[in-house]
Parts: sequence; C-alpha cells; structure tokens
Amino acid sequence: MSGVVIPDEQWDKLLNFIKACPGVYVCNEERCRRFVEAVLWMTRSGAQWRLLPEKYGVWNSVYKRFDRWSSKGIWEKIHIYFANDPDMESVMIDSTVVRAHSCAAGAKNSNEEKEALGRSKGGFTTKIHVMVDALGNPLDFILTGGQVPDVTQAKALLEGKEATYAIMDKAYDADYVLEQIDKQGMTAVIPPKSNRKCQRDYDQHVYKERHLVECFINKIKHYRRVFSRFDKTTRNFMSFIRFASTLIWMR
Repeated sequence: MSGVVIPDEQWDKLLNFIKACPGVYVCNEERCRRFVEAVLWMTRSGAQWRLLPEKYGVWNSVYKRFDRWSSKGIWEKIHIYFANDPDMESVMIDSTVVRAHSCAAGAKNSNEEKEALGRSKGGFTTKIHVMVDALGNPLDFILTGGQVPDVTQAKALLEGKEATYAIMDKAYDADYVLEQIDKQGMTAVIPPKSNRKCQRDYDQHVYKERHLVECFINKIKHYRRVFSRFDKTTRNFMSFIRFASTLIWMR
C-alpha cells in the first residue's frame, strides 16, 4: 500500500473545493495533499491509525485532523459537491452489512444504538443503507445496527428525491413505502412479496437495472476501511464512506 496517491487531475478538483470550503484552512498545498493521501491510505488499507507510514506525517496529528474535518462535516460536503450532477432517471436503494471489529465498541458518552452498532446473524455489525442514481453512483447513506430491517430506512432515503423510477428489491415491498413513492411522483419498481393478498405488477425490464446498486456496494467494499468497521463513532465511519464515494464519483 506504499504507492497510494491521488492523481493530479483529481487532486486539482479536490483542492479547488477544499480551498473554497468554509471551516477549512489550507496553509500549505503540499501538506494538505499529504494529509488527504494519508486518509486515502487508511481508507484503502483498513489499518490502525498508528500503522500509518511515516511519510504521511505523525499518525496522531493526521487522525486529529481527520476527526476535526469529520466533526465539521467536510467529508460529507466533498461528497455532495462531486455528486452534484446525478442521473435521476431512477434511484435505487439497497443495504449491506459489515462486520464491526471489537475496537469499534466503547465510544465515550454514547451507546451501541447511537453509534449504529447491533447484533445480527453476522455477529457485531453495522448496516449501510445505500441510495444510488441511474448510473450506480452514490447519492446518500444511512447507518443502523445490523439487525435493523432494510425497509425502515427507505422513507428517509427517498425524502426530497425526484426521479422517474424508484427501484428496490422485495424487502422494500411495504404499503407506506409505495405510498411515499407515489406521493413524490415516482413509479415504484418493486417486486411484490409472495404473501401479499393482492399481487401487483411491476416493470420487470426496468427492474434489471437494480444490479447497479449491488455493483456500487461491491466497489465500495474494495476500500478496507468500509469493508469492515473499526471506528467507534458513526460520524467517522460515515466519513470514510463519503470519501470512498467521492473517489468513485471522480473516476
């Protein structure tokens, strides 16, 4: 992992936004780039902060700066900035469960529920609820404990979105989700559950596009800091997810 760098073209785009972002002070461009590449190394490797190579600086200083940016919402702002031109022909929602390492427990003045940690068949886990656009690019996320049903987060993810289709698997087949999709002027493309009293039709051709959200989940799990959770706080874990999503947008 010693050769992890951000290409010059991507760095120029990142730097232009970072310089204009409220709450961020860029004193030295080279040091700022080294910091962002240190975060990239952590995102790709999934290693402990104290194992950060010396060329990126003192690990504790890098961690404190990352945590400071996280508390100010900088990583989320970066993601939103680069996701400003989505293809809204459709939105797709799905979820994935990630195992949480034992070091993810024990956040000060908090609890497992607040930090999106729970117990499921996979053990100590966090569930990432994902929304992507028609091209499979990430739009939004919600974190919950691994035992939380997928359908419970659909309304929050859909809130305020405008698209032609809302594509999801049958786990999201609930009347209140269908009602919200209709209320927002979208067409629901969700297979009905087999136990529905009144079966309904859905566009099976459009439904084939749902694989794009699964492809995104596969992409994001190439980043080891997302594939497995090591962070005690939801805020910092989400920051790694947002940063990895930004890198996918910039490809």
